[in-house]
Amino acid sequence: MVVKTQSRGRGATGLNVGTKNVRRYFPRTTSVIELQLDHLQIQCGLGPDFWRGQPEINDPRLGAWLESKHLHAKPYRTPVPLAMIPAGKNSFRLQPAPVHGQHRIKPVSQTAA
Repeated sequence: MVVKTQSRGRGATGLNVGTKNVRRYFPRTTSVIELQLDHLQIQCGLGPDFWRGQPEINDPRLGAWLESKHLHAKPYRTPVPLAMIPAGKNSFRLQPAPVHGQHRIKPVSQTAA
């Protein structure tokens, strides 16, 4: 799934997951998810507003990681898209999203042997 960075000021950078992604990937019973950020693994809580139209993940460690990667959104810039890849139950790997039209995965054709 593609998510976007969001900034609410210095030190308050997080992710906007999007309401469609919430419905598809996050059961309402989930209160904590694990994010894999390079070699770092963190757990982030999901509050009730996550399912009520504010699909945001905010955590100081996530914000610090995003800022260290220069992936934070600035007020005058468009939010940066990231790939949030399922990596197990309630676990996701976060990485830069491929630019549209690049790094497309081509289907493997099967030939008869």
